[in-house]
Amino acid sequence: MVPVRVMLVDDQALVRSGLRAVLEAADGIDVVAEAGDGADAIPLVREHRPDVVLMDLNMPRIGGVEATLHLLRLPDPPRVLVLTTFNTDDMVMDALQAGASGFLLKDLRAEELEHAVRCVAAGGTSFAPQIMTKLVARARGKSAVGRRDLEAKIASLTDSERAIIALLGKGMTNQQIAEELNLAIASVKTYVSRMLVRLGLENRTQAAILAYEAGYVGK
Repeated sequence: MVPVRVMLVDDQALVRSGLRAVLEAADGIDVVAEAGDGADAIPLVREHRPDVVLMDLNMPRIGGVEATLHLLRLPDPPRVLVLTTFNTDDMVMDALQAGASGFLLKDLRAEELEHAVRCVAAGGTSFAPQIMTKLVARARGKSAVGRRDLEAKIASLTDSERAIIALLGKGMTNQQIAEELNLAIASVKTYVSRMLVRLGLENRTQAAILAYEAGYVGK
């Protein structure tokens, strides 16, 4: 099994040390680099080519959201998994709209961190339960105009695309979706790509947010 290559980005050396200890104790995960802020992270990602970047948000010079935007513009970019103590609505949505594949809080258990890293590396998404609650509350609080716009977007999807976006909202990878719906993985990739273009979305995370807003997650 090819190990998952992880890079840690956090301005606290003690936090990085703890994360490294947890991840290197897990089978099939290698920590290949560390950075103290987003400015240092960008060249290190180019050098070490991690699969997943564990990203803090509140850091000096370049913070986590701006660093995520930079990293995801790189050729063959890594997946970004936010791991922070901050979970304000603005920070959550800024990070997810930037393209982060998940948002976790630092009080999680070691096994939860390992699972999230593997899930994101495989193409899925991972959200802390508190973040899921925020997404649901945000959907319920939409204005009438916002709801009509959302309904129009969803109406443009085929039945197959609606089924896929619901599974994206649950954090499933293309392989898992293919198995769930009995489709070829190439077909799932085509559906996802076409759906993102049709909805004007940039990434799977934004599709997952839309699935929450449409009430597909939890059905």
